[in-house]
Amino acid sequence: MTPEDTNVTASQEPTNAPGRAEMPVEGRAGADTASGSNAFISWGARSDVGLVRSHNEDSFLLRTPLFAVCDGMGGHAAGEVASSIAVETIGEKAPATADDTLLGAAVESANIAIIEGAAAGKGKVGMGCTASAVLIEGNKMAVAHVGDSRVYLLRHGTLVRVTHDHSYVEELVDSGQITADEARVHPSRSVITRALGSDPDMYADHFSLEVNDGDRIIVCSDGLSSMITDASIEALAVSSVTPQQAADNLVSAALTAGGGDNVTVIVIDVLNDGIADANRKRTLKHFGIVLTAVIAAFVVVGLCFYAFIRSEWYLGVNGDTVGIYQGVSGNFMGLELSELTETSSVEVSDLPSSVQEQLAGGIRVNSEDQARETIKAYRQQITDEKTKAAETADEVKDSGTSSDGQTTSSSSGSTAPQGGE
Repeated sequence: MTPEDTNVTASQEPTNAPGRAEMPVEGRAGADTASGSNAFISWGARSDVGLVRSHNEDSFLLRTPLFAVCDGMGGHAAGEVASSIAVETIGEKAPATADDTLLGAAVESANIAIIEGAAAGKGKVGMGCTASAVLIEGNKMAVAHVGDSRVYLLRHGTLVRVTHDHSYVEELVDSGQITADEARVHPSRSVITRALGSDPDMYADHFSLEVNDGDRIIVCSDGLSSMITDASIEALAVSSVTPQQAADNLVSAALTAGGGDNVTVIVIDVLNDGIADANRKRTLKHFGIVLTAVIAAFVVVGLCFYAFIRSEWYLGVNGDTVGIYQGVSGNFMGLELSELTETSSVEVSDLPSSVQEQLAGGIRVNSEDQARETIKAYRQQITDEKTKAAETADEVKDSGTSSDGQTTSSSSGSTAPQGGE
């Protein structure tokens, strides 16, 4: 790439909408970012300690097509250990395909790993974390979830939360006692009713969703959802061009709103859900089947036609003589449909003119033997005609000689004298 190309690329890099990201996120201590893309999805992630906490207990996993956010609990040297164990275990145990049951089992394995880690002196007893994981395969997304981290789906400009918080305030919202906005500022908003690391029998919510080209998925810790409303998340997600910009802008908004907790955001864009490719393959397969059938039909017709041609015989003109041909007289697209199989000594000119005309177009016979018999008959006919012609000529010659003799005798008699009178 030339310097000029670099300048053009830089100048074309999308920029934030005015007034969106008030607090800059670049260069902040303890921040972690990552981004990437392939032919099917692109992603961007940012994790920040926030403006209140002294350390970051969040961990996130980017192992395409697997993504996860875990929000640690238990304080320093505990929450971050739990979340770290969780993402490591989920990464190891997660399925290769978008099977939500197996993804849920991976999250449940992370729960056991945290409990066993605490018992072995890794971290602290009582440590735990939330877990929200997605695995995207084609147009299917498997989701496994525990706690109050969240997964959102942005489709056609509308944001939908697809996970359900396992928290005390969410139960209040479900029962109609408070609103979702009130839950964000409720004094008991940090009370989690289900998390990894506390109960060996803990189970994960798991389900699958259909995703399509143009969809944007957001996986985040409650450091985002507790600081800004879903409406604000939607507005920022819609106005951000790239996944990394969206992650940066969402983290910046959380910090601007107070940054009261660690905040981690992963944004994934679906570029190719595979449906078009599948349809194209299906069309090509259908076309291949039809083409194969057409070719097979042509082959069958061709074989039948070839068999028909090979079963046909006719007599035709071979130079000056009569020949035996296999096939049919004529050609198709310049390809002769017959071949000379046997010659004869029968001269065409010796045959009647009507037969000569028929031979010019080919006289069909039922078999090669019949062709030989017909030539034999022609030969006999010619011989008979020649014999008859010779006999006729001899008769004419003999008749002419006798007539002359009589004429001569009569003439002598008439001139000869008959006596005197």
